[in-house]
Amino acid sequence: QVQLVESGGGLVQAGDSLRLSCTFSGRTFSLYNMGWFRQAPGKEREFVASIGWNVGSRSFADSVKGRFTISRDNAKNTVYLQMDSLKPEDTAVYHCASDRFRAVVAGSSPAYWGQGTQVTVSS
Repeated sequence: QVQLVESGGGLVQAGDSLRLSCTFSGRTFSLYNMGWFRQAPGKEREFVASIGWNVGSRSFADSVKGRFTISRDNAKNTVYLQMDSLKPEDTAVYHCASDRFRAVVAGSSPAYWGQGTQVTVSS
């Protein structure tokens, strides 16, 4: 069974940076598509970014393009979300997600989810 554990969230000021990490266990990480979603209070969950199992494919929500980057380290079974130029509207619980057979993209429902890590950006 796949397990995902996020870390790296916290309270920062607008303009600051954070790097989220998601550690994967239970299966062969290099075969899985990985992504990040977020959910703010009172709002629906939204797609943030994803990276394919073959690393070549990356996708970002329009709201984070140019500010967030996603990467993976298959040797460490970890996917990262580097968040720069943070804005108060980036405040949310960020969840890591994975799926072996389906792309992790906006509107998708990945098979596996982490519990999430809180990111709060003050103005």
